[in-house]
Amino acid sequence: MKSLLLPVILIIMLLSNVDLLAQTFCNLKGRVVDKINREPIESVVILDEATGNTDYTDKNGCFTLKVVNGDSVCALLIGYKPFKVKADIDNQMVIALERGAISLKDVTISNSNTLKTNKALSLLDLNMQPAKSAQDLLRLVPGLFIAQHQGGGKAEQIFLRGFDADHGTDVNISVDGMPVNMVTHAHGQGYADLHFLIPETVSGYDFGKGPYYSDKGDFTTAGYVAYTTKNVPDQNMFKIELGQFNTMRLMAMVNLLSEKARKKGASAYIAGERLYSDGGPFALPEHFTRYNLFGKFSKTLSDKTKLTASISTLSSGWRSAGELPDRAVSEGYIANRFGVLDTAQGGYTTRTNANLKLTTNLTNGWTLDNQFWYSHYFFNLISNFTYYYYFPKKGDEFRQRDNRDVSGYNSKIAKTASVGDAAFTTTIGGGFRYDNIYPSELDHTANGQFLGYLQYGKARELNINSYIDETIHKGRWLFNAGTRLDYFHFFYQNLAPQADTFATGVFTGLNPNAQKAIISPKLSAEYTFNDQFQLYTKAGKGFHSNDARVVIGNQGFETLPAAYGADLGANWKPIPNLYINAALWYLYLQQEFTFGQDLVNQPGGPVTPSGKTVRTGIDFSARYQITKWLYANMNWNLAHPRFADSAAGHNYVPLAPTLTNTAALNFRFENGINGGISYRYLHDRAANSDYSLTARGYFITDLALNYTCKRYEVGIAVENLFNQQWDESQFEYTSRLYKETAPVDQVSYTPGVPFFAKLKLAVFF
Repeated sequence: MKSLLLPVILIIMLLSNVDLLAQTFCNLKGRVVDKINREPIESVVILDEATGNTDYTDKNGCFTLKVVNGDSVCALLIGYKPFKVKADIDNQMVIALERGAISLKDVTISNSNTLKTNKALSLLDLNMQPAKSAQDLLRLVPGLFIAQHQGGGKAEQIFLRGFDADHGTDVNISVDGMPVNMVTHAHGQGYADLHFLIPETVSGYDFGKGPYYSDKGDFTTAGYVAYTTKNVPDQNMFKIELGQFNTMRLMAMVNLLSEKARKKGASAYIAGERLYSDGGPFALPEHFTRYNLFGKFSKTLSDKTKLTASISTLSSGWRSAGELPDRAVSEGYIANRFGVLDTAQGGYTTRTNANLKLTTNLTNGWTLDNQFWYSHYFFNLISNFTYYYYFPKKGDEFRQRDNRDVSGYNSKIAKTASVGDAAFTTTIGGGFRYDNIYPSELDHTANGQFLGYLQYGKARELNINSYIDETIHKGRWLFNAGTRLDYFHFFYQNLAPQADTFATGVFTGLNPNAQKAIISPKLSAEYTFNDQFQLYTKAGKGFHSNDARVVIGNQGFETLPAAYGADLGANWKPIPNLYINAALWYLYLQQEFTFGQDLVNQPGGPVTPSGKTVRTGIDFSARYQITKWLYANMNWNLAHPRFADSAAGHNYVPLAPTLTNTAALNFRFENGINGGISYRYLHDRAANSDYSLTARGYFITDLALNYTCKRYEVGIAVENLFNQQWDESQFEYTSRLYKETAPVDQVSYTPGVPFFAKLKLAVFF
């Protein structure tokens, strides 16, 4: 009897263990949507309380979590109320999250399948610091500073991770997957004008620093910023803003389909914006005018397919006082720092976009994205940096003109599969971008009138890319490896009369075609000790492309200069209400692009390729919820940028930031009163390679106060609260003013706006 009992007991124990193992490896599948608009929510943490297993929702709101059937599962995301439900593996779960108070306790540190180590920061900052303008959208990225120096309508100058990235040379910017940066642009390589984006239409943004991301290509050296627009606004809105310096902005956003249609998976809305401002107390008012129109339609075609389409158009014009040499006021050329030396400066630009995306859930867990986009773009800018240096009689005023059609296609197929206790996410993507530019023009002008060509031609540029990316999630570890291939074909044909252009001597006899390819491998890893602490490391290669005019001009410059970087970072929650992100980083750049002043000898215009550079630095960000209604944030960013092939003392990278600091106190009461006070600090930095000239830093404080209720919002925003005198942008120029007998090498500046108050009223319906 005993001999029979023992095998029976063993069989029962084995069956019990098999059952437990089966429970352990059950996959719970589900989807998370917003309770109001029923839109899928990305980056929601799905947590099995019993096992501690976690997953993040993807862009379709979907998740797959290993659970024991019947366990309690939590859905957590900043800005939403926590949701708890029992796991039911027999049915696909749909979790509808309700908007709620912002609580740092809801931020959980865990491995995701995307390696988005900055996602918590972007969610926190967008919820606490709603953007007032396209410029504010960029400032949401920790450590990213901007400057405007040619009137309000031109793209901002960007500073990030020790880079003066000009207008986007080292920062990849996109909206809904459509690139913003312009290659071979008349004003600068990578020029990224974000003013076509209406801030109220933005649902979220993602950012990453360094060259570590397989799906990001050209200009991703210092990092990238990717914005996403809303598919469905929560409510209709009309807003009016009135401020100093004759500032007025009108904005409206209206749903076009009924709630019944939205429940069936169809939505459409339109948003418009009109802005006018004199820009400040300038002797020459900017007369900055901007018109924006945006429309978006989305439709669930079936339970597996969704179509999204959007169109937008921008029209903007402005005047500019330009950059002023330091001596202009002290020597009496102008009455004060808001004066003007050349009244013809200013510009006009338009951009019209169409964006079509089809997302399909295939069999066996694969998802397929297909996207086609198109832009028609025009740019015309008159500037004068050096006044009478190159042309002592007629002056150095010049015009940059750019007219182009840009089209592109992106495709991506992805799948997450489980093998044992490991999850494998495979992504394969590819696409192309084609720019057809005519004319690409640089003219010598006087009082806005054409005098002669400095450069005039036709350019075409094709970029074909593909990448493969694999992420392995096993226990506390997350590994990511990927590689990217980019192929470029450049074409530039000089069309200027030979007698009228300095560039003719550069291009005569040259083959107008060139091509180049580059492979960019990436490797990253995370280890999550617990839900309070995580370490990560990243390494990878990226690049920024050179201007087609410089490539064809064959001046010995790199066609696709490579960047090699590495990060070692941590995410830490030492207490429930405190979130910290910190990273040590390194970046080597094969060829730096710095702003130059030589308009005559460089066919690429005012961007001069320079030597190799090395940067090291520290990024530190902290978010702290002091009380239920009071929040604090701080960012410190240190960088040590140097030319690698120059002698010590002559190896400073001009205008590259070395220390930036931002901080804010934001409050949000249950009675609808909300707002905050913030500052931004940019330290003094070298204006030239031997630091004999200094670009002056600044410390600027802003204030916002609002009352928000269900039907309306009123508020006031104050920029430069303490009315500091500051320089928004600065450059080294060798310039000669009218009647000066000799040129002077000196810093020129654009004055920052003084105390500026703006009132707003928004009505929701």
